Amino acid sequence: MVLQIIVNGLTMGGVYALIALGYSMVYGSLRFINFAHGDVYMWGACFGLIFARIGDIPFPIALLLTMICTGLLGVAVEFLAYRRLRNVPRVIVTASALGASIVLSNLARVVVGAETYSVPAFFETKYFMVGDLVLNSLQFVLLGCSIVLMLFLNWFISKSKYGKAIRATSENMDVTSLMGINTNKIISVTFFIGSSLAGAAGLLVGIYYDAVYSTMGYMAGMKAFTAAILGGIGSIPGAMLGSMILGQIESFGTTYISSSMGPAIAFAVLIIVLLVKPTGLFGAGDAHSNRV
Repeated sequence: MVLQIIVNGLTMGGVYALIALGYSMVYGSLRFINFAHGDVYMWGACFGLIFARIGDIPFPIALLLTMICTGLLGVAVEFLAYRRLRNVPRVIVTASALGASIVLSNLARVVVGAETYSVPAFFETKYFMVGDLVLNSLQFVLLGCSIVLMLFLNWFISKSKYGKAIRATSENMDVTSLMGINTNKIISVTFFIGSSLAGAAGLLVGIYYDAVYSTMGYMAGMKAFTAAILGGIGSIPGAMLGSMILGQIESFGTTYISSSMGPAIAFAVLIIVLLVKPTGLFGAGDAHSNRV
């Protein structure tokens, strides 16, 4: 029983991590919360639904196309809603982020519809029994894709040319610009990567739960935001670890307390973290923060 709960927590923790990384990357570069990020995740599920219904598209291709589409969507949101607001008070940027979230959510209702849609299967789901533990192929795919994408992001930020530029921009945008780096381009790359990861999470969750709807981004976005706060907003390792911890807390909580208590547990964790350690596990002030 306990092992089953842990596996379920790891599965959802992987999803939260893909979304939380986008929050941390944007905050690390621009020092504000992109509240439209959860709706980008929702659009990932919508794009996945569209590609699944087209038919004859292999899952890896559908995943790649979804990541590209949501990445471009994130770049468009940054250009239209945030770029001109970099030097204004953060409350104005927050208002713009909330407005972008509402626009994306309502646009999905117009384009996709307000119903809950079933996702045609890209592959047959197989079940495995290991003692009392029940596993299925969707869990392997979801967790496997999450791990691969997180490892790729860690390599990209640590080793690639653009990754180094992203880290430099997060340290001091003005100095980075004076060194000849096009900070607008780097921030667009940051939004593209963060949004593409959220889009991948949307596709995976849509397949896993066989449900896509236009309001699915709000709660998932808030839980991922909680995971980012728990790990230390702006820290990539923190976002990963915080997501895995939150996944376990929610999995145990919904099993032993109530299946409907998932959102309440997530927000309770958020409140406790803000009260006890507002900077999170790997937040500012930690010598090992490894911020973006």
